[in-house]
Amino acid sequence: MPDVGDVVTATLTVEPADGTTAASLLVTRPDGTTVSPVVTGANGGATWTAPVTYTLAGLWRLSWTVTGTGASVEHQVVSVAPAPAVVGTGRVYATTTDLANILGAAPPLDAVQLLTDASRALDDALKTAVYCTDEDGMPTHPDVVAAFAEAVCRIVEWWAETGDPVGAGGGWDSVSAGPVSLSRSGDSTVAAPIAGGALPPRAAAALSRLDACVFRVGIFAAGWPTW
Repeated sequence: MPDVGDVVTATLTVEPADGTTAASLLVTRPDGTTVSPVVTGANGGATWTAPVTYTLAGLWRLSWTVTGTGASVEHQVVSVAPAPAVVGTGRVYATTTDLANILGAAPPLDAVQLLTDASRALDDALKTAVYCTDEDGMPTHPDVVAAFAEAVCRIVEWWAETGDPVGAGGGWDSVSAGPVSLSRSGDSTVAAPIAGGALPPRAAAALSRLDACVFRVGIFAAGWPTW
């Protein structure tokens, strides 16, 4: 599968072919625009090539039209991957370096997406949390920054160990994170929520070390948060 930025030689083989055979290529990009690259013939009209530069991620259609001997129309759909990301977009609370240090091992190749998903999971779990942020919603206190980074990495670690995105597969009876706790009876299959979400134990523990002066989580009761 090509990536964005790759320059690929598209090739068409025509059989039968002779001196009357001619070919053209129409490339339709994922956004619907088209381009007709220069086509070069060889082997007496049996082989045709054209350079294609993949500038967008998505599905590309390569449509060959052959006239003369071997006349035909052939279509090929090519899936183009985006350039691999090394930094997540939006509010991502940990880097791949953080993850490598937490895991004590090289991070997986999909670490950027995992950290992005884990950051969203943390946001879901802490909807009633109060802490200082910048204009982008990122925490500013160094202790909160460090705790969020560890919590996100622990979520990714939990997924790798259990394949369980919300901790519903069992493994704890009670975990506390400061004023927040989760618990489960021994035979329960549903994770108790933490402020609307659910966190695995080591992620919750990362938050439990925060001072209440810089980070608090409210639990809604009868429509009002309590601390």
